[in-house]
Amino acid sequence: MRILGIDPGLNTTGYGVIDAQGQRLGYQASGAIRIPKGTLPARLKTLFESVSQVAREAQADVAVVEIVFVNVNPQSTLLLGQARGAVISALVSQGLPVVEYTALQLKKSIVGYGRASKSQMQEMVARLLALPGQPGADAADALGLAICHAHAQRGLAVLQQAAPQSTAGAGNGRTLSAAQLRGMRVRGGRLMG
Repeated sequence: MRILGIDPGLNTTGYGVIDAQGQRLGYQASGAIRIPKGTLPARLKTLFESVSQVAREAQADVAVVEIVFVNVNPQSTLLLGQARGAVISALVSQGLPVVEYTALQLKKSIVGYGRASKSQMQEMVARLLALPGQPGADAADALGLAICHAHAQRGLAVLQQAAPQSTAGAGNGRTLSAAQLRGMRVRGGRLMG
């Protein structure tokens, strides 16, 4: 599966593309889209067009975008929300399904600590993808989002394989949806509610 990660921003938007096959992760590309100063509509247009181009070139199966919560400055939060909207619209316009993770989920998945620093993220992304050097901070976050999704998909695949053996909801041997699996765990090879 090819995964495109996007770390949205109104000034700089990071992107990263990886291939995930089982536990193997392969680096494909990464970088940052720099948005020139100008009016907000012009900047959003540039962001939309740039992300659309990255999505076309990446030929990914799925896109992953960071969920943004309220920051200290409400105006910054609103602007970032508009940038996220442009990014998500661009991805959907290219026919990509979009998955979202919080910064906490991202950092816990990559570093193992939800308050990890940018440099810790860069170091771990470089290690996980066997990169010769550390990617830039925006690209590292985008690659981290792609890795986070690859990890989540592996976990979901394990749960789905266990589901037909379960007595907790899959009594007729059907596969459970992600929503049904949320909050469940595997114990002794059996899916527990």
